[in-house]
Amino acid sequence: MYTRLKIAKLALALALCSAALAQAQVAGSTTALGVSVMENTELTMGWSAKRGLLGKSVYDDKGTRIGKVQDLIISPDKRLSYVIVGAGGFIGFGRHDVAVPTTQLQESAGKWVMPGATKDTLKALPAFDYANDSAKRQQFIADTEKDVERGKTAIADLEKKAETATAEAKAKLMEQIAALTEQVKSLESKLTELKSAGVQRWHEFEAAIRAATTRLRDALKSSGN
Repeated sequence: MYTRLKIAKLALALALCSAALAQAQVAGSTTALGVSVMENTELTMGWSAKRGLLGKSVYDDKGTRIGKVQDLIISPDKRLSYVIVGAGGFIGFGRHDVAVPTTQLQESAGKWVMPGATKDTLKALPAFDYANDSAKRQQFIADTEKDVERGKTAIADLEKKAETATAEAKAKLMEQIAALTEQVKSLESKLTELKSAGVQRWHEFEAAIRAATTRLRDALKSSGN
């Protein structure tokens, strides 16, 4: 069995190796820095994991689709690799990603089959999580929640000022309160969507939340907070 720490280390090693390879050589070229003629031929004739495996559906023995290959992770010593399979869910919602050794996959009639596996057995495995990306997500959520709390605090302060303000001043304060309340609710709504989507899809909501955060901060400045 694998551990999240081990998988995270494998993911980091793969990323570093991929970055180095991308800078040093191009598969299929006639010459490549640090690659012999024989090795370059192997690169040209070799198998592309991206085209051959990534994004492909995974089936059980009965031909039922049980998941989809989301990623491929290779260990530093290249002796063992894992496929990250997304099981269940619809367009990312409720998807359960798990790491499975590639040795458990077999190609049959152009399909990738996982003998003995079912959608339920995949879902029963511990969920795979990219440790570094998960940490970034948690920090992003924490920072956004601070902005939300800052907005709520500003609203409370303005409401207190409005209690003793003159009619004219109160009208202005109420406008500021309404503007801030709208921006806070908008940001909270988008943050709730991000949390519900899970770790794998949080980047899809990042831009919208940053924009909402900017609008809230602008509203705070306009209100003098």
